[in-house]
Amino acid sequence: MRTILRKRELRLVFMANLVSMLGSGMNSAAVTWFVLQATHSEMALGTLVMVQTIPAVIMLPFTGVIIDREDRRRLVIFLDAARAVFILVIATLTFLGRVHVWQLYAMAVFVSAGFWMFWPTVTALIQELTPDAEFVHANSFLLAGVQGGWLLAGAIVGFTYNHVGLGGVLLIDFSTYLVSIACYLAVRKGRHVVARPALLHEQALTTENAIRRYWRELREGMHYLRGNRYVVLLGISSALFTAAMLTQGVVTAPLSDRILHAGSVGYGWLNAGWAVGALVSVFYVASLIRRLRSRTVVALSMALLAGCLASAPFTRWVAVAVIVYFIMGSGRGIAGVAISSALMEQVPPQLMGRVQNTFYFAATGLQIALALLVGAAAHHAGLRYGFLIIGAVYAAGFVSAAWPAKIPTTAAVPPLEVGAD
Repeated sequence: MRTILRKRELRLVFMANLVSMLGSGMNSAAVTWFVLQATHSEMALGTLVMVQTIPAVIMLPFTGVIIDREDRRRLVIFLDAARAVFILVIATLTFLGRVHVWQLYAMAVFVSAGFWMFWPTVTALIQELTPDAEFVHANSFLLAGVQGGWLLAGAIVGFTYNHVGLGGVLLIDFSTYLVSIACYLAVRKGRHVVARPALLHEQALTTENAIRRYWRELREGMHYLRGNRYVVLLGISSALFTAAMLTQGVVTAPLSDRILHAGSVGYGWLNAGWAVGALVSVFYVASLIRRLRSRTVVALSMALLAGCLASAPFTRWVAVAVIVYFIMGSGRGIAGVAISSALMEQVPPQLMGRVQNTFYFAATGLQIALALLVGAAAHHAGLRYGFLIIGAVYAAGFVSAAWPAKIPTTAAVPPLEVGAD
């Protein structure tokens, strides 16, 4: 762990993500609460989650190749800058009293488009900067900053929303992007691209045009996955985990509003419980992964999350619900670190962007259907059914993580005929 902290580049990346996710989390929590209060409908929240997923369906088939081909640091800076400008525009409309729900949906779409490219880019950048033996610790720090910042922000919004309003929250989010950009600018200078195997690189440059090269690189990622059952099963768990986690936003605010009757303050406490749980998990996740295999840790975390989701809507007191969310936050932190670390250990750096995006693409397709299903079930049948559906997705992730698969002895890329159509 000390090795990680000694690397200036990694310290800057972790700091940038902590600050950036603090602002993004405040943005997400404030918009969710604003939409719920404006519409009084879980269906509206389901639609909000669904529209955030649409950009990923369009972008993910292409962005993996871009991430593996371009300077990942420069991509992150560009994505942060673009999102900052859009958020500033919406914040200005809010202060002028001209903001509408559809404009918040549009902001969600644009910010989400940046996020779905940002997250695999940062993960690939972390893999690039981290010594092989330190992947678990690097992911622990990354997930602690991201989840702690994102979800602690939800607590801050819950406690302060009535004082600063949506416009104030969006302005804070804009300022955090500026801090993040400054950190990434200081990571290093010049353009850096991950080296590809020499033969493949030379053939790509001499025999292929841009379109053929894109399809060849995309097939290369698919070919790698076809020969790696361990990574495929881990990726399925990752896709189920991501879809379920992001869909929880549909039910958390209504839990505080409808069942706990605690308003925005209760919403803040629930997010605080999740945030503290995610942060606490950092202190024992590395030890847990050392004692058990990564996929075993993922399976146990998925089972824990499924049980907590099933029990959450039956709580009647804020304190009990916060404890349940604390446990879920710990499960989220453990699963996230275990999945990312296992992928970093198995997937070659030159394929990381494409492999990640394959599973993110699967997650987005599931999330679109899941968000609408959970929103409809919660609104028409009862909030507990929305929780149970999300819990069932985590249970499916447990099955995938627990399914027998031999750990590959090497992370080498299987041979692929270059230039074939």
